[in-house]
Amino acid sequence: MSTTAKAARPRTRRPRPRALVPAVPALLLVLLALTGPLLAAHPVDRPVTAPYGEAGTGGAPLGGDQLGRDVLSRLLHGGSALIGSALAVAAVVTFLATLLGCFAVLGPRLGRLVERAADTAILLPSVLGIMLLALAWPGGGRLAVSAAAVVLGTPYAVRIVAGAAAPLAATGFVEAATASGERLAHLALREILPNLRATVLALFGLRFVDAVYVIAMAGFLQLGPRPPEADWALMIRENGPGILLNPWAVLAPGLAIGLLAVGVNLAANALAPATVRRAALR
Repeated sequence: MSTTAKAARPRTRRPRPRALVPAVPALLLVLLALTGPLLAAHPVDRPVTAPYGEAGTGGAPLGGDQLGRDVLSRLLHGGSALIGSALAVAAVVTFLATLLGCFAVLGPRLGRLVERAADTAILLPSVLGIMLLALAWPGGGRLAVSAAAVVLGTPYAVRIVAGAAAPLAATGFVEAATASGERLAHLALREILPNLRATVLALFGLRFVDAVYVIAMAGFLQLGPRPPEADWALMIRENGPGILLNPWAVLAPGLAIGLLAVGVNLAANALAPATVRRAALR
């Protein structure tokens, strides 16, 4: 590759240390959720107080749920599965979208195929897609919901990556590599992909937040985890009838889901340049 072509390669700025401060709450919350089972004072299935017992009774700081189980212990147990599932969905969607997006901008036929498939899949509402997959895969539980989130989230993510990669495919260093006879895989993975690091990072954060919403919504609809499993969304649904007796049984998991989504979104915004955030949110 010529010196001129190398000079034309876009530079990726690294985030400043001060810009990483908004990411700290999300990291602390994820760490607390992953280590929560080790900090829980009671088993998740053992009643310790009266149904919908008030906060502080029976050694339960946040009171009891509809069966008298410790809300705080179930809250500490219920985050790891949700975060693990959301991380897996975000990683798979980002990986597939990055590969398809990079190759789609280099091959007109593949690009048209990906574009038409993505446009068709985007029209399917997430709730309807999850319900269809849950009916087609009875007993799939959280794995079925995660698979639905991957299938429904990948088309939109492909459009984002392809939109960011299209200008790069027309730059001088890619044209120089094409003229020198480099293969399609080399152009996609060695020339375009390294310049999409900020886009991929922002996309991963957005997909994680979306996965949290989709998995939590499925849990609320009882399409994923089933009782007596400790799950934040399931806790909201189970304890809704007793919200006036012990509000913490509903408020605590609701706040945990909201803080997790907002914290990860702030972290993604802090790690990605402003131009990339605007492109990813279109």
